[in-house]
Amino acid sequence: MSRAKGVTEVTEVTDADFATEVIGAELPVLVEFTADWCPPCRQMAPVLSALAAEQGGRLKVVQLNVDANPATTHAYRVLSMPTFMVFRDGEPLRSMVGARPKRRLLEELGEVI
Repeated sequence: MSRAKGVTEVTEVTDADFATEVIGAELPVLVEFTADWCPPCRQMAPVLSALAAEQGGRLKVVQLNVDANPATTHAYRVLSMPTFMVFRDGEPLRSMVGARPKRRLLEELGEVI
């Protein structure tokens, strides 16, 4: 089975590799700031997995656990989970807070991917 060029699954990033994996990425990156204790975050897991599989050649999808990675969470002033941020060329372009259906998320991402 052939896969699209790029990452086709949701990967986890940390404070230590955020600069490499997100800021230095060639593709636009959707970051979900998440937490294990957050029910809406768990609800988004299948949506993000489907998005990563469908858009793997155009968009990288990653998750950052806010409890385990406070430096990045604080740097981007994330206060609510889930928070989604889209980065392109190392810059945050858009921030969205709260769970949403895949269709709506795709619409919101339409102008950046």
